[in-house]
Amino acid sequence: MLRRLLLALPLLAASAFAQTWPTKPVTIVVPFPPGGGTDAFARPLFGYLGKATGKTFNLDNRGGAGGTLGAGVAAKAVPDGHNFFMGAVHHAIAPSVYKNLSYSLEGDFVPVALVSSVPQVIVVHPGKLPVRTLPELLAYVRANPGKLNYASAGNGTSHHLAGELFKQQTKTFITHIPYRGAGPALQDLVAGQIELMFDGLGSSAQHIRSGSVRAIAQAADKPAPGFANVPLAKDGGAPGYVVATWYGLWAPKGTPREAVAAMQAELRKAFASEEIKAAWTQLGSEPPALYGDDFGRFVSSETQRWAAVVKASGVKID
Repeated sequence: MLRRLLLALPLLAASAFAQTWPTKPVTIVVPFPPGGGTDAFARPLFGYLGKATGKTFNLDNRGGAGGTLGAGVAAKAVPDGHNFFMGAVHHAIAPSVYKNLSYSLEGDFVPVALVSSVPQVIVVHPGKLPVRTLPELLAYVRANPGKLNYASAGNGTSHHLAGELFKQQTKTFITHIPYRGAGPALQDLVAGQIELMFDGLGSSAQHIRSGSVRAIAQAADKPAPGFANVPLAKDGGAPGYVVATWYGLWAPKGTPREAVAAMQAELRKAFASEEIKAAWTQLGSEPPALYGDDFGRFVSSETQRWAAVVKASGVKID
């Protein structure tokens, strides 16, 4: 009897904590400027959690250095259960690209949950680049080597590496122009200041629907939800080009397990809601179901996968 009681105590404590959490405003560091894919998923999600809990969820946008500056800030946040970090695939790439990071994704954070996953999409400015299909784009690039520029969210981000991977696989050359985030890069693409971008579908979705950018292809095995009209890259001359951009949530190391469990419980309810399901479809994603250690193992596998891409591309940043 006593043994059963002792085993039940942690569950009772977690349940009690979940009923009272959060006790003050929650801060989520988003390591990119507003307008990018991380922001596109963070705003509806934490807006929903704010309504569901009756508490404030603040997004703290800290852009720069391919998302690594914000990650460094988040790693030093007080681990009291009210500070979190919403990173992305870029942070699985960073250890292979940057020589000196101020944080360790596996050592300084606790994995909470996968938030979303979307394919990379090749988008062009419709007036700046006269192509409508991937075969047309490939023909144009090969006829004009080195004359096109592609924007990215910064050196070492998935946007950058997706572009390098595309160039490797299609044996083409396009000049890379790094920005301080997907938001600023997209602004210049929409304005016609740059011709092309390899973007996560989440940040490009609204611009594709409005017609301000043209989607040439999505780098996926199957069409993303809500974007069946965008052709697959593998069907247009890039058979091996499959690249996903994913976003996840972490807590600073030392965060109480009860707080992590409470956040996970709220995320499960959010992902099951019709509001978030509809929002994710609009952004080309499906609600995920990957939490805790399972999410951590996924991140570790992605870190290894992207290390091979980085090695092949030769990209290194001091």
